[in-house]
Amino acid sequence: MTPPERILYRTLTLTWAFYAIGALYVVGPVLGWGLAGLAATTIFLGPIIREEWRGVAPPAIFWVWFLSMLGMLVVLWIGHFNYDLGTGKTIKSSIGWAKGWALFFIFIFIGAVFRIRPEVICRGQCIIGLQTLILLPLFIMAPKIGLPEKLFVSPFKAVGGPGPEYFSVYLYTIDPSNGASRWQFYTPWSPFAALVGVVMVVCALEERKRFWRNCGLLGGTAIILMTKSRMGLMGLVICTASPRLLPLIVKSWAWFVLGGIAAAMAVIGDKTITGLLDAKHAFRAARADSTRVRDALQSIAGERWRTEAPWFGHATVEPGAHVTEYMLIGTHHTWFGLLFVKGAVGAAFFAIPMIWTLLSMMKLTIGREESRLGLGLILALWLFSFGENMEVQIYILWPAFVLIGTIAQRAVFPPGYR
Repeated sequence: MTPPERILYRTLTLTWAFYAIGALYVVGPVLGWGLAGLAATTIFLGPIIREEWRGVAPPAIFWVWFLSMLGMLVVLWIGHFNYDLGTGKTIKSSIGWAKGWALFFIFIFIGAVFRIRPEVICRGQCIIGLQTLILLPLFIMAPKIGLPEKLFVSPFKAVGGPGPEYFSVYLYTIDPSNGASRWQFYTPWSPFAALVGVVMVVCALEERKRFWRNCGLLGGTAIILMTKSRMGLMGLVICTASPRLLPLIVKSWAWFVLGGIAAAMAVIGDKTITGLLDAKHAFRAARADSTRVRDALQSIAGERWRTEAPWFGHATVEPGAHVTEYMLIGTHHTWFGLLFVKGAVGAAFFAIPMIWTLLSMMKLTIGREESRLGLGLILALWLFSFGENMEVQIYILWPAFVLIGTIAQRAVFPPGYR
């Protein structure tokens, strides 16, 4: 491994160890900004630096993310000025930006500058899968033998963050809607863990060694199933199948198959549509309380965005009422959250790089099958953005953005260019 690969690999494989001491929220930003500083230094020093550290200029995808996230910071300042939140809150929110939105371009920068092989990150994800499988008996037995849900809140909470749940160590949680056990693994809540599971499965599919591939697939699938996340089940299918089906559009026989399917739909279309509607109803009814709260949060956020702060938002999330079970307005949905907190301008600054990345990965996947990893990852991020707030999850999702950066780099500089 090159030194950057070794640092990323060791950090990734120590994920459970960092979680055990409640340090994951600290590790992500420190890793990102530290390696990004080294990457910028290698570009500045150029050929005088050791070859194993030597970097290249980042491709266009980095600049799109960099400029967009910089725009997000400006929108944050405008929102705080509009609502007269004071210098102290503005500084605190700017630090939050550095630990959240900024990490999107930071980790893409790391992947795009350093010589990092996707195989290294994928192997690291599979190792986490094996560690998860080893810990599964403890998690499954914990609620049965009466062990506490939360073990402790880490002293790392002193560094500041969105809430104590980011520094808490859990064995399991109890779903208030039905009293059943639910697991969140090394994330603050279960749907977030489902996204981690989807990323793990997408990476494991690219692992060449059968043993490690099976560890990643079984570990990721177990995480998705035990979180009981509907979005996770959708991601397990969409994010693994779509990247493998997309290259078929350039093959003539695939169009004949598509034509046959279209002809069949003309005959069974009504029944198919009815079945899809029934499936949608069953999907929403599977966790009716969660659906109700999310719908209320989105409705309130959308209405207040349109009527109160359409352009630059409210600058911060706000406490919810009983109808939202006191969940914060501006959470549980990246896009409604952005509209509420940062307005249409802020939402556009996130939509542009997300769309750019999706189209870039689609184009690369059609021509180069090894790029399907990047497409699977950005599809997972798109899918979960409609139920999660991405900016507070980047501290764990950093492997996905490192991979997107290195895949974009390989499109410009093929392997072996040094």
